[in-house]
Amino acid sequence: MKRDRPIERFFVAILVAVFMCNPLCNALAQDWAKERLNKSPRHGEWVDLKSGDRTIKAFVVYPERKEKTPVVIVIHEIFGLTDWVRGICDQLAENGVIAIAPDLLSGQTYSDADGARKAISALTKEQIKSDLDAAADYALKIPAGNGALAVCGFCWGGGVTFSYANENPKLKAAYSFYGPAPDEASKVANIPCPVYGFYAENDERVGATIPKAEELMRAAGKKYEPVIYKGATHGFMREGEAPNASEANKKARDDAWARWKTLLKQLP
Repeated sequence: MKRDRPIERFFVAILVAVFMCNPLCNALAQDWAKERLNKSPRHGEWVDLKSGDRTIKAFVVYPERKEKTPVVIVIHEIFGLTDWVRGICDQLAENGVIAIAPDLLSGQTYSDADGARKAISALTKEQIKSDLDAAADYALKIPAGNGALAVCGFCWGGGVTFSYANENPKLKAAYSFYGPAPDEASKVANIPCPVYGFYAENDERVGATIPKAEELMRAAGKKYEPVIYKGATHGFMREGEAPNASEANKKARDDAWARWKTLLKQLP
């Protein structure tokens, strides 16, 4: 029996290592994100938004400043409105803008990542647009807002960001983080603002969509600035913030934030 124990310990160690390094676990087990959020001095609150015949929840965070400020809509990942996404709202507020993240899965329950994916997949384009329009309408009426509106999104939300930019003529900027880019001229024809892309080098599924989008945006006379972060993997904004982040993802996150901060200052 004694000879078996080292083998048992070895396999236990392997399982622990896999668990700690699994991006899916980082997406769902976000105590580190919640801790940062709980320590924030900024004001965050839940609000109800009327979207068609239903009511959805949204999380709003305000910056600590005396001037009126732009508002950024935050579209969550395929995992839903997690603590990390709420943390992104807080970090945006830390950088001087109001952030509002609508919960596109409001009223739904799911116990794991697969359940969240199924719930996201069941959303219709019409419902997503209605919910985002509700967030946009609320954002433009916030007394502390200056009337400038932008949108950002991550993973699934990054793709929705690009799509929504084609549907809301009031947007001043769109920030798409590692979401699939458009593949048809009709999907970019009405974009009213610059689109800034943030992509991972090791993410060919998404990266393969960039050249076509560049071609379409150029032909339509639209501004599209994609940046690919060397060595990073899909989800690097979240993965790079996690305690077990790889050096490549951590650097990509830091570099992306540095760029994003500069872009946020350019909002009217």
